Amino acid sequence: MLVGKRIVFFVLTINLVSCKIQDVQEKGLVTSKAMVVSAHPLASQIGADILKRGGNAMDAAVAVQFALAVVYPDAGNIGGGGFLVFRKHDGTPDALDYREKAPAAAHRNMYLDQNGEVIPNLSRKGHLAAGVPGTVDGMVQAHQKYGSLPWRDLVQPAIFLAENGFPLTKKEAVKLNEEQKDFIKYNTRRPAFFLKKRWEEGDTVVLKDLAKTLGLIRDKGRAGFYEGSTAELIEAEMNRGKGIITQADLANYQSVWRKPITGQVGNLKIISMTPPSSGGIALIQLLTIAQKFPLKEWGWNSVKTAHVLVEAERRVYADRARHLGDPDFYQVPVAGLLDTAYIRKRMTDFSLKKATDSDVVSPGTPAPQENPHTTHYSIIDAQGNAVSVTTTLNSNFGSKVFVGGGGFLLNNEMDDFSAKPGAPNSYGLVGEEANAIAPNKRMLSSMTPTILEKDEKLFMVIGAMGGSTIITTVFQIIMNVVVHDFPMQGAVNAGRFHHQWKPDWILSEWGALGPFTGLGMWLKGHKIAPKTGGIGRAAGILVLPDGRLEGGAEPRGDDAAAGF
Repeated sequence: MLVGKRIVFFVLTINLVSCKIQDVQEKGLVTSKAMVVSAHPLASQIGADILKRGGNAMDAAVAVQFALAVVYPDAGNIGGGGFLVFRKHDGTPDALDYREKAPAAAHRNMYLDQNGEVIPNLSRKGHLAAGVPGTVDGMVQAHQKYGSLPWRDLVQPAIFLAENGFPLTKKEAVKLNEEQKDFIKYNTRRPAFFLKKRWEEGDTVVLKDLAKTLGLIRDKGRAGFYEGSTAELIEAEMNRGKGIITQADLANYQSVWRKPITGQVGNLKIISMTPPSSGGIALIQLLTIAQKFPLKEWGWNSVKTAHVLVEAERRVYADRARHLGDPDFYQVPVAGLLDTAYIRKRMTDFSLKKATDSDVVSPGTPAPQENPHTTHYSIIDAQGNAVSVTTTLNSNFGSKVFVGGGGFLLNNEMDDFSAKPGAPNSYGLVGEEANAIAPNKRMLSSMTPTILEKDEKLFMVIGAMGGSTIITTVFQIIMNVVVHDFPMQGAVNAGRFHHQWKPDWILSEWGALGPFTGLGMWLKGHKIAPKTGGIGRAAGILVLPDGRLEGGAEPRGDDAAAGF
């Protein structure tokens, strides 16, 4: 039986050679002063226009967020949440946590049946899957602290798109067609604006209800969403669909400014997101491990390089499962997890000759603390301020539930909690007590908005979508630039692979490993699961040696760079 399984994986591995390897030397858009890279060309252009008008990077971030809520509804949102990492032109870092929270009526066993087993899809689809949204409050707080242009000027472009309509891209038309059955099944009031027998590229989408909701946010700020008629619409939707978010939950929601995670790896300073995101800690751990090996000498995606990266990812994701959660509810051992000696100790049982069985890899014991579907956008303004934002509804189109009369989708972020310790979520990730459900708690995330300095100067703004693959996507793109000397666009283009401890296989894009690496990894005992679609979608900006900016826009989507 074991031999049969190995033959299957061998055949799958060999099949990986049939795909054309992406152009890793392609250069992206280069501008001299400012740039925005996002998941949709209309959103990127809106951000660039804000910068041209004299707005700063945070102004552009707010405008892009609301624009994505219109033109990229599968992940852009006002009914979800996210994380924002900021670096002022003088090097001062900051981070905003506008992650969703569990409603006050949530409890740790809310997705279990009478036998204590997880009820399929209850945390993934429908009204009970939604956490209290944080996006609007996050954008308000970001603007209040760092914005320069009037608030209404940043929301108005999105309203214009929603009122007057926008053309569907081919990829967005395909997504809407795939979701029609769920939109009908999980909504108490059918979202006629997204229901159609078949959507085609170029079709115009008009979102009048969403335009009204955005108009309230433009005119009333936070109160336009968390109070008044919008809050009433959300509570009414919850009551019709047996959800548990109340107007009190909305009124009580607050984003949190946090000290970003920072780490030094060689001449690079990494500025990334702190818990409840696992991204910053995991990224620094991965980069620290990788620094120990001669990966440049071994070559990009060679057998040795791929083997080391996979084995590092295996151990880092084991730590993620055990030790990471909402720091307001659980004492995350941040200092211990980032200790260089601890990180390198995690690789003491590593062998260059063979794969490690994930069943024998346990989470480490760091020193105690001393005292599916997401989108990302990156921005640098003319003054050198940088913003890295990852925002999400979680799965594609979140819970599939539109707020009746409000025109916007609600997230399904409750699935990012551990519905039951050790039970996998929709991305196959397992979690333990650190990420158990509790009222008003923020769920653990893989989002990894990141800004890098090189020799104390701004070097890169990077982040990605892709659920559990976000961390490894960002990690591999950084490695592509720093170790293998790819341009920013080439680094984003390059084929990717991913390992997350459990399940114990490598998820690989077709062609990412190639014939020799695929066979070599199989001979070391790795199991490879090919993925026909892409892994992650990234948005990056690289500061070139002469100070110009190169964008890396994701070819796996409709992403675009814009700037001047």
